[in-house]
Amino acid sequence: MNWETIAQHIRDAVGESFTIERHDSVGGGCINQAWHIQGAAQDYFVKLNRAEQLAMFEAEAEGLRAMAEADAVRVPQAICTGTVDGQAFIVQEYLPMGGGGKGVMEQFGRELADMHRYTRDSFGWHRDNTIGSTPQPNDENPDWIDFWRERRLGFQLQLAARKGAGRGLLNKGERLMSDLDAFFDGYQPEASLLHGDLWSGNYGVTREGEPVIFDPAVYFGDREADLAMTELFGSFGDAFYAAYNEAWPLDAGYRVRKTFYNLYHILNHFNMFGGGYAGQAESMIDRLLGELRA
Repeated sequence: MNWETIAQHIRDAVGESFTIERHDSVGGGCINQAWHIQGAAQDYFVKLNRAEQLAMFEAEAEGLRAMAEADAVRVPQAICTGTVDGQAFIVQEYLPMGGGGKGVMEQFGRELADMHRYTRDSFGWHRDNTIGSTPQPNDENPDWIDFWRERRLGFQLQLAARKGAGRGLLNKGERLMSDLDAFFDGYQPEASLLHGDLWSGNYGVTREGEPVIFDPAVYFGDREADLAMTELFGSFGDAFYAAYNEAWPLDAGYRVRKTFYNLYHILNHFNMFGGGYAGQAESMIDRLLGELRA
C-alpha cells in the first residue's frame, strides 16, 4: 500500500502538513480492511476495499456529512476518499473509544431523537449507497409504503430469488408486499434522517464519554426503521429507549412494525451470507402475516 499517496490526499483535504509515522491494522470489520494511521499531531481512521468500491466509500462520506449537518449525534468527520494501488479508501477522523459513565445512553437516546427530527418531504436519498456490501437503491418517493415496497423489501426479495431462496419464502414475501398498507393504518411516518444500519457494532462512546455513530447507510425514512434495528442483534438498553421515547414517543404500532423493518436486514444477511437467515426471514414473514389475520 502506498501510504504516502493517502497522506497526500489528507494534506490536500485538510490544508495542513501531515506525514504518516505509523499505521496499524484494526480488526472487527467483515467487509473492509481498517487501519489507524498516526502522524506527529493527528490520527486518522482509514478503510480499504477494492477500487471498484469507491462509490461505496463516497456515499459513506456523504452520509457522515449528512448526519453531521443534523448536529445531533456525534459522527466522525469524513476527510477524503480516493483510490491507490488498485484499492479504494476512505479517511475519517479517528475517535478513540472506550468511554462510558452514567447517563451516556440517555444522552444517546435523546440525541438520536434529535437527529430523526431532521426531516424532508420525500423518502429515500439523492444517491444510492450500500447496506453492508449490498446495493441499497434510494430513488426518492413521497410515498413511504411505495418506497419500502419497491426499494427495500421488494429489492431484497428479488436478490433472494437470485441467491436461491425457496419458493415458500418468496411466495410469502409477495403476499406480505401486497398488504403493506395494513401495517400503517392510522400511522403516517415522517421522512427522518436515518443512520440506516444502526446495530451495536456501529455506535460507540468516546473516551470523553460522548456517544458516536459511524458506518452509516443513510437515507430519509421512518424513524422506526432505525429503532427497530437497535433491537435486532441485542438491545441498546432500557435507558436508551426511555430517553428516546421521552424526547419523541413512538407510535403503539411500532411493536409490530419493528419485525417488518428488521425483515429487510435479515433478508440482506441471507443475500450476503446465506445459511439460516432464510429460515429466520420466513418465520418473520409468518409472524407478520399472522398479524394481518388477527
